[in-house]
Amino acid sequence: MLPIPLPWLIVGVLVSLFGSYRVGHHYGWLERDNDMKIAIAKKNDEAREIERNMGEKLNQQSAKLQEANDAINKKTTALAVANRAGKLRLCPTGNVQAATNTASTSADSKATSQPDRQTNEPSDAERATIDAIAEIVAQGDKNTAALNACVDSYQQMRELINSK
Repeated sequence: MLPIPLPWLIVGVLVSLFGSYRVGHHYGWLERDNDMKIAIAKKNDEAREIERNMGEKLNQQSAKLQEANDAINKKTTALAVANRAGKLRLCPTGNVQAATNTASTSADSKATSQPDRQTNEPSDAERATIDAIAEIVAQGDKNTAALNACVDSYQQMRELINSK
């Protein structure tokens, strides 16, 4: 018979079992960590793709908004030029006063008063009012275009994110 004491044999078996469990547990966690790293890398790639698509769509919306603002600015400039040229008039709100052609009894033609501008040209106050109205309309158009672009961008982003 071999002189190996039984308690040392039991301790050796327990140490070897515990050691093999620890090694297996350690390698199991390493494998799980590697699997998680691969899964995280895949999710990060998907997220970068979604972010790239979102950036492209936002850039497209920004370009559309810029085009709309440019069109509004051209329209505003055209209105300002037409107003300075005297082509725009406000509609009269009350009774229209007809120009009276009263013959002057004075024989002196220099004594008759001549208006500074023709009667069909708008006054400075009317031009200022038209400019203010045009500016209000232009700002309203810009705000409407910006709001519509924001809503469209939101809808596109929501569809893009919810589709995944």
